[in-house]
Amino acid sequence: MAKYALLLEYNGSDFHGWQIQANTRTIQGCLEYALSKFANEPVKTITAGRTDTGVHALNQVVHFTSNAKRNLCGWINGVNANLPASICVKQVAMVEDDFDARFSALSRTYHYYLLNQPLASSIFEKLIGWYHRELDLDAMQKAIQQLIGKQDFSSFRAANCQASSPVRDMIAAEIEKSGNILRFTFRANAFLYHMVRNIVGALVYVGNGRLSQDEFTDLIAAKNRAKAPPTFMPDGLYLAHVDYANNIFNENESGMWLFGGNSSD
Repeated sequence: MAKYALLLEYNGSDFHGWQIQANTRTIQGCLEYALSKFANEPVKTITAGRTDTGVHALNQVVHFTSNAKRNLCGWINGVNANLPASICVKQVAMVEDDFDARFSALSRTYHYYLLNQPLASSIFEKLIGWYHRELDLDAMQKAIQQLIGKQDFSSFRAANCQASSPVRDMIAAEIEKSGNILRFTFRANAFLYHMVRNIVGALVYVGNGRLSQDEFTDLIAAKNRAKAPPTFMPDGLYLAHVDYANNIFNENESGMWLFGGNSSD
């Protein structure tokens, strides 16, 4: 039995998140169906990060084992033939027995794309977040720097989060602008449930003046979700990259800008 890793991208708009649920369309359910059909045997998957309802992925990593004798190109073409157009296997690699898509990961990088203009976009519906009032980018960029480091993120943790600890190591956090689109980038060893969307919601409050720099600092220190702004919409959230000790795939897309344009202030 061989172990494989898959590199996936998907549009999560029409799925109820990653994890298999009874009588519900999920990314994992569609992927395991396609893998099992192509391998002609039941196939179970483990993912690097379980994305929520409406959340997308540019480079999701999954591992599975199989007795099926297929070459790597065969896995790509055969599985994609059985997947909906909104899910795509980009690459397949054979990995060592001790590789685990989740526990071998050193860090995950998420992007959140936010359209900042008076009217929402019909073209980008469900693909990008939206806020209608002008935002103070400088204030938001100063605030986001306070998130870097190993600390307690309880103020940005969903009430039903099942993680054993609220402490996470935020390796990088920044905001860039291209035209009227803001891109938030967060890289951490791991993330809490709704953590990125809760942080984006708080930063939008900083940008519109409802939270000052000191109040944002106090919010982090409070370690209390009840004191934080509402969870932001899932539409603009993308799992962009998963980092491992050894490169598995030939991809360097974590810095890509969607929707065109180059980052600039």
